Amino acid sequence: MITRRATLHGLAAGAAAMIAGPALAQDDKSPVTLLVGAASSMDFTARLIAEQLREPLGRPVIVLSKLGAGGRVALQELKRSAPDGRTLMFSTSSPFAIYPNIYTKLDYDPVTDFTPIAGVCWFDVGIATGPSTGVTDIHQLIGWARTRTQEGASVVYGAAPGAGSSSHFAGIAMALASGVPMTPVQYKDSGVGIVDLAAGRLPIMITGTSPLVEMHKSGKIRLLAVSGEQRSPLVPEVPTLKESGLDITIQNSAGLYAPAKMPRDMVERLYGAVMPMLQKADMRDKMIGQGMAPSPMNGSQLAASLAGERKRYAVLVKASGYVPEAL
Repeated sequence: MITRRATLHGLAAGAAAMIAGPALAQDDKSPVTLLVGAASSMDFTARLIAEQLREPLGRPVIVLSKLGAGGRVALQELKRSAPDGRTLMFSTSSPFAIYPNIYTKLDYDPVTDFTPIAGVCWFDVGIATGPSTGVTDIHQLIGWARTRTQEGASVVYGAAPGAGSSSHFAGIAMALASGVPMTPVQYKDSGVGIVDLAAGRLPIMITGTSPLVEMHKSGKIRLLAVSGEQRSPLVPEVPTLKESGLDITIQNSAGLYAPAKMPRDMVERLYGAVMPMLQKADMRDKMIGQGMAPSPMNGSQLAASLAGERKRYAVLVKASGYVPEAL
């Protein structure tokens, strides 16, 4: 027989367990997994974030690279995870801002399936040419491309990391702004495209600015412009597209995300843990060296930024005549 005293004792024990839960969570030393769905500068910056998070969280943070499908492989793992702080992702804005406009149906909701924690940085793309054109600025490149089309030849540009990337749409935006048709050649790996550019097999390459810098400085290719609002600190001598006379600005944010419905206090704790890295001179220098410009945002600001990007890409996709594809 269950007595009233036993019932009260059970309720008290349950309440104590509920109160103790958060305290036990604070003492949890299990590792945090930080997913990243892109290589190069994104992977590098993810490892800086992991280094930053270890001390304030008091637990190991392990970077897990899940490449494939433009970051959607990593994103699916994040979506399946519990919002308990054990699984996070460092991602570009592409899955949240570009993909909703270029695919007929996604296997996730870019707004409701994830929790934005912090904006960390932004990066632009560079527009480069090689020996096959002989041009030295954007105006000359447009002139070269216009002459080619008037002669009945096609104008192609390489875009990495492929279809639907900001590099792809930077080329589309250039074609629309100049009135010169350009056809993308999709590269999964920017390194392969840059080699083709330097060898003269490709006239134009558009990809993240950072991978282009070494070959540009060695004189094997020429960086003509960058797509951001400001010049890149990696190549301050290279103008922006706007400075070059084309009214185009394309840059991606990169931020920290969690699964949907993460408790607000946990979001704030993670935000507070990652933000100090953007004030550290050594961390900033390392990021800038990879073409990642520090740009702190809280979760609400990051969500608003993504909403603005989605609208801008919706306009660009419609103007370009790009037909959304099935996954």
